[in-house]
Amino acid sequence: MDAYNAGSRAVQERTGATDIAAHVGRSITDGIRPIAAAFLELQPMLVLAAADADGRVWSSLLTGTPGFARATGPHTISVAAPPPAPGPAPVGTIALDPRTRRRMRLNGIARPSARGFTVEAEQVFSNCPKYIQKRELSAPDLATPPGAPRRSTALTPAQERFVRAADTFFIATTAPDGMDASHRGGFPGFVGVDSPTELSWPDYPGNAMFLTLGNLETDGRAGLLFLDWLTGTTLQLSGTAGTTYGEDGGRTTRFRVEQVLETPAASPLRWSEPDYSPANPPLGAHPQDPA
Repeated sequence: MDAYNAGSRAVQERTGATDIAAHVGRSITDGIRPIAAAFLELQPMLVLAAADADGRVWSSLLTGTPGFARATGPHTISVAAPPPAPGPAPVGTIALDPRTRRRMRLNGIARPSARGFTVEAEQVFSNCPKYIQKRELSAPDLATPPGAPRRSTALTPAQERFVRAADTFFIATTAPDGMDASHRGGFPGFVGVDSPTELSWPDYPGNAMFLTLGNLETDGRAGLLFLDWLTGTTLQLSGTAGTTYGEDGGRTTRFRVEQVLETPAASPLRWSEPDYSPANPPLGAHPQDPA
């Protein structure tokens, strides 16, 4: 099984990361190891990358009592949540635990089930703790119901402030070989709001896989998820994105907003203020990859 699609390989070659990516790619399997299954079953949240009926890509937050997402076999997970589509559909997932700065990604095919939906794994792997802000989990707020979703095609001034204050977001991307959900983190302000319909952020050095940037090479559709960790409000953006490469080796991803969905108190989970990752670069930095 080739761990990378043509887009990812193109970015790896452009950045001189081919050898490192080949080494790291050996960690990608289609099987769920026992340690990964145990990690998943402890998580109260799961981020899902999926396309809607109109083909728009979204990054969504799913929550539940630990065990709501669990492995049911060496290649399958079951999730107690509404299915992303009425039939088989490619999805990406990421389980991220701010308490331990650990994360696990699983991409595959989702199918509706009696419990919610299952995902037949095609790619399973873990990432390093880089850029994950540490947070502690408080008791869930079960008394505050989710508010009415607010839809628009551009950010309001309040939503612009929401994005500028973010130290974390999740990005969903797609390509002919499937969907992917990934994490981005940094100090507040690392995501720039260039206009009510345009965002940008630096692509910090990572694991050299370039799964997100590789997908954007072949299909610009993308979905972003911003989370207010204190109140549970989610801000979801769907649109298109691309990457520009600077002469200094820096990379910048630019996102054009097409749809906005804000849901007050969408999540019952309540997290503490962050302990910022020691890997976060200073704002404005464009560090080059070690490759």
